[in-house]
Amino acid sequence: MNALEPTPTLVDISIDAEIATLTLARPEKRNALNDRTIETLGNFFSAPPREVKVAILTGSGGHFSAGLDLSEHVARTPEETMAHSRQWHRVMDNIQFGGLPVISALEGAVIGGGLEMAAATHVRIADATAFFQLPEGRRGIFVGGGGSARIGRILGADRMVEMMLTGRTFAAEEGVRLGLAHYLVDAGAALAKAKEIAAQVASNAPLSNLMIIQALSRIQDMSQADGLFTESLATALAQSSQHAQEGLKAFLEKRAPQFK
Repeated sequence: MNALEPTPTLVDISIDAEIATLTLARPEKRNALNDRTIETLGNFFSAPPREVKVAILTGSGGHFSAGLDLSEHVARTPEETMAHSRQWHRVMDNIQFGGLPVISALEGAVIGGGLEMAAATHVRIADATAFFQLPEGRRGIFVGGGGSARIGRILGADRMVEMMLTGRTFAAEEGVRLGLAHYLVDAGAALAKAKEIAAQVASNAPLSNLMIIQALSRIQDMSQADGLFTESLATALAQSSQHAQEGLKAFLEKRAPQFK
């Protein structure tokens, strides 16, 4: 690329009121994820705009993401490879725990690192064209973007082992049945459904949304006693807030709550 040419946009970011839509913008690569794309996502989710309450993550050109961009792969030492993986972990943690509910609209390829990224989102909507695959075993590599923890939690270790050993592809309907997505919609309808759900989630009490996305996954990693104690802390914070007071008042007055 000539030094005078503009750097291509890898993630298109648009904000409509309280909802941000981030669109992976490498359609010629089926939105394969390179380091600059991961860095862009990390920058957004580590410090999202104050007015944004919900984010939608999607892809362009009929695909969500074909995963790690192997065409840009460079030879790394074990130490360098571990550092690269840990950078992915930080970005995926920002998506899952950064404070925003994140909804993914999935179509076409949801493969490898693309599936790892989708698994970090909180609501996953697949259209009829979506397909899911973990082909790392066929490529002599291993998941490095958090898949062993996140996808393994969704599928269970046994199913993930089989998926990685065989590299087989799951179509949209089976992906939903396995939990890789929560909703199945007609081809081309995933983004519209994501916007519908995002508007609903944005109308929730902000503190409730924060507790839901911050506490539940962590409680699952705790002993039952520690999880129950943490639940008590979360409910004490949520139910003593002004949001809870408004929610109860709105219920009694038979109107929609107005959370601020």
